[in-house]
Amino acid sequence: MIARAAIVALSIVVAGTYGRTVAGREVAAARQELRDLPRTLDTWSSVRDVPLPADSLATLGVDDYVSRVYVGAGTANGAAAQPVSLYVGYYASQRQGDTIHSPQNCLPGAGWQPVEGGRIQLPVGGRSVEVNRYVIEKGLDRQVVLYWYQGRGRIVASEYANKFWLMVDAARVHRTNGALVRVMAPIGSNAANPGLADRAVIDFSRALLSQLNGFLP
Repeated sequence: MIARAAIVALSIVVAGTYGRTVAGREVAAARQELRDLPRTLDTWSSVRDVPLPADSLATLGVDDYVSRVYVGAGTANGAAAQPVSLYVGYYASQRQGDTIHSPQNCLPGAGWQPVEGGRIQLPVGGRSVEVNRYVIEKGLDRQVVLYWYQGRGRIVASEYANKFWLMVDAARVHRTNGALVRVMAPIGSNAANPGLADRAVIDFSRALLSQLNGFLP
């Protein structure tokens, strides 16, 4: 709680210090459209897109997004035994009120309740990336969720840290673009082996992260 309060306080200081600078021009980030995200990621292949309803898109306010289901072709650790759902919502600018919606707010609104929460480290390309891990449930259905914030050269797990860096980068590089990345896998069909869903989201997320830079600059 102390660390969170410190981040909030520092964010207020940064906002006041850089307020006039941030009000200037915004630099557009060159990027690939998310619809061109590869349909094959390592051992994972896309089986279908899941378009969001118009009302959901209006609420989210995204400038670009992909919602897709992937299934693995087979891995040594069994992670490919079930599908994973991918959602990436991209915002070209977060200055005019359209900002990233935290899954901690959106998922309960859709009827999902968190039963576990925390963070894990993903080893990717010789480095470690911290992401959020949740287990959520709706009735008898349970899912493992990994999510993180990505953009402007950063991958951030903390919502508060993400907002802090958003203000810093608005002043420093005149950019507020960013995205939410969320990966989900069902546990319900594998009650005898609940770790299977965890291995699936981790395996897929590692493959995904190696491809995202050009889409989320």
